[in-house]
Amino acid sequence: MPSIMRLLYSVLIALIILGISSCRKDFGTIVSSGNLEFSVDTVLLNRVFDDISSSTQTFKVYNRSNEAITIPTIKLGRGDNSFYRLNVDGVPGKSFENIDILANDSIYVFVEATVDFEQITDTEFFYRDSVVFQSETSEQDVKLEALVLDVNLIKPDRTEQPDGSFVYETIILGQNTDGDLLGVRGTTLSGNNTFTNTKPYLIYGYVGVAENTTLTIDAGATLYFHDNSGIVVGKNATLNVKGAFENEVLFEDDRLEPEFDDTSGQWGTIWLRAGSKNNSINYAIIKNNVIGVLADSIGNVNPTLTIKNTQIYNTSNYGILGRETNILGENIVIGNSGQSTLACTVGGTYNFTHCTFANYWRSGFRQYPSVLVNNFFSYYDESNTEVIETRNLNAANFTNCIIDGNQDVEFVLNKVEGADFNFNVKNSMLKFNTTNTEVLDNPLFDFTNASLYQNVIRNGNLDFKDTQENELIIGEASEAIGNADVNAAFQVPNDILNVSRTTSPDIGAYQHIVFEEEEN
Repeated sequence: MPSIMRLLYSVLIALIILGISSCRKDFGTIVSSGNLEFSVDTVLLNRVFDDISSSTQTFKVYNRSNEAITIPTIKLGRGDNSFYRLNVDGVPGKSFENIDILANDSIYVFVEATVDFEQITDTEFFYRDSVVFQSETSEQDVKLEALVLDVNLIKPDRTEQPDGSFVYETIILGQNTDGDLLGVRGTTLSGNNTFTNTKPYLIYGYVGVAENTTLTIDAGATLYFHDNSGIVVGKNATLNVKGAFENEVLFEDDRLEPEFDDTSGQWGTIWLRAGSKNNSINYAIIKNNVIGVLADSIGNVNPTLTIKNTQIYNTSNYGILGRETNILGENIVIGNSGQSTLACTVGGTYNFTHCTFANYWRSGFRQYPSVLVNNFFSYYDESNTEVIETRNLNAANFTNCIIDGNQDVEFVLNKVEGADFNFNVKNSMLKFNTTNTEVLDNPLFDFTNASLYQNVIRNGNLDFKDTQENELIIGEASEAIGNADVNAAFQVPNDILNVSRTTSPDIGAYQHIVFEEEEN
């Protein structure tokens, strides 16, 4: 036993010695002379929401000398009252003393902020400060700037439980087979509501539009959505998006740093649930979510959704996903979707005129074509057997539309016998480039059948301006020019940029332009 005790005592002494030696500064330094270099001269927190913690930005501080140095003081210019927070080389705080940097080495400084908008005095809504580096003889600094946005914050209530956890307000969606309630975290609006353009809306969780109520969104309104957020429109409820030309309604994520500007999957969807009615979206930009618009209806005679003059970009799954629904679309542009730009599934009624569906997704494998149409859905029963149920496809009409992308076949019709399958493609351009005889022998793709296809251009030159930047306007070399059906064009007399198409209309959502040559 004594030997064991001696062994434990020896180990304890060794650990103490190791701890002391690890805390010792085993290199000599000189005091900084103020010749520091920085990776940036200004840290810009691009857009910060009122009273919401910003994302974290970082910069590096370089010691270019051949000697290790000590910086006597690093602090925020506004001191402890600053809305900024720092982390210097792994240590949080607002001021720091005696920070060492080895010779020809560097340290990281992390910056974030939580700003009270009411205390912003700058007429441009900037909150400014600096990180000050003091030596014995001089000062250097890195400027800090945050553009602070005053917002209407919408988030679900939460109730603290005895164990310290929280229960959040939930929008109930239904029940599972065991009778348990299913829902998503969010808050249901009370009565009719109007979102104005006075200041943006920041939404945490889903916003529910209750039964027999309407959510109206005025022209010029901006809605920012946090992760796992969106809009849910319930039974007998209505969403009315009233954008206007050059005054669109913007739906996007709340990651406002430039590097997230075109990042998909940052928020959920606009979900028009079965039973919602008379939904309309006009002049909107919807970007960076999982599904741009998800529409259900089940047997709705009138359009569940009328969507016009709308752009949908950078969706990780679908631009528009319709499930047994009724959608009327005009002057729609959808690009860069992880699956399909448009999926008309489980039957339904779909009518699209002068739309551009162009999927140049480059962020991974894409399983589905740019436009997918089917008349069924499948599921697995309790015995793990796949069950396929059909629904009538009353109509899937594409007139004066562009269907394109970076795959060989971008228009797929998937029919299961046992239900109607009605479709028509007229004066449209399709990407359909295959030698697969099974596909070519399918009567659904008999492009000589005038009852299904009229004046269709396959694999033609579209001359998009820039597919990588979702600039899907066509140029003067496009085969879409002058090939649209005139009668249909009169029903949609202006393109998405409000340019008249009543004479010599072009296929797609845009009339063509002459691209300006880029300067070298």
